[in-house]
Amino acid sequence: MKNEAISVGGQAVIEGVMMRAPHSLVVAVRTLSGKIEFKKQDLRLLSDRYAILRKPVLRGVVALWQSLVWGVKALDFSAQKAVEEEDQKDSGALSFLLALVLGIGGAVLLFMVLPLFLTGLLRKVLPIVDQSSLAFNMADGVIRVAVFLIYVIAISALKDIRRLFQYHGAEHKSIYTFEAGRDLTVANAKDFSMLHPRCGTSFLLMVMVLSIMIFSMIPHESSFWIKGGARLALLPLIAGLSYEFIKYSAKMRGNRIMETMMAPGLWLQRLTTREPTEEMVEVALAALKEALDMEEVRKSETAPAKQGL
Repeated sequence: MKNEAISVGGQAVIEGVMMRAPHSLVVAVRTLSGKIEFKKQDLRLLSDRYAILRKPVLRGVVALWQSLVWGVKALDFSAQKAVEEEDQKDSGALSFLLALVLGIGGAVLLFMVLPLFLTGLLRKVLPIVDQSSLAFNMADGVIRVAVFLIYVIAISALKDIRRLFQYHGAEHKSIYTFEAGRDLTVANAKDFSMLHPRCGTSFLLMVMVLSIMIFSMIPHESSFWIKGGARLALLPLIAGLSYEFIKYSAKMRGNRIMETMMAPGLWLQRLTTREPTEEMVEVALAALKEALDMEEVRKSETAPAKQGL
């Protein structure tokens, strides 16, 4: 029997995996001693408090922002636990905010500003890029994808990043095992693919594809700064639409047309996932089990209250 009622997601962290159920989050990290350490958190969703944030597109923007915040915190926890420095204290709100700002700023510079700058230079070589808004944005999109691929391939050479990609593969295998209704064991998880249609890598590719079409609405005669500002303003819309597409595609598994459209995202995941070891899969499954247990406890606590209404 397949588990379709509960949607689970995750993220690879340093020597571990973060797993998230609808209202529960667990980070599991393998320490140097071989022990698995956990960080557990009950999630307070903005969409639960404000109905308007459950509307299509808006829900995607909010969900992605919260996922970014949770993801950075999970990485911070894993960085501490993975090295087992007992005297290391929590980085604090200021350090967390700084890391978040630097992360977002770096991504904007690398994947938005740099491609726009390079495309501006290309206008001087290829007249069609200077004459057509569509051609300009097509060139910009191709350069953005190329920058992303070069970036991923470059960091893949780092040993720590390769291990991170292995935990990414373990995360996907564990989620597939749950979705298939199988027992959450390492033996069962090993049978499943490392490539998952709801992966953040597929989401990033969808963002790049949609940005080509939506950025085409910006007049190509505009200055570099106007184009850059307009792109930043349109980014939430693109992210929200990409979220809706990925969410819809997950419901349409088995549909040949949808699977064809999602195939490039799965191909790209071959760069961001690696075959995990059994120990890595064990960590991912441990995080998933804890998140699901928290979800069950929450349901049992809220059930009497609902029955009394």
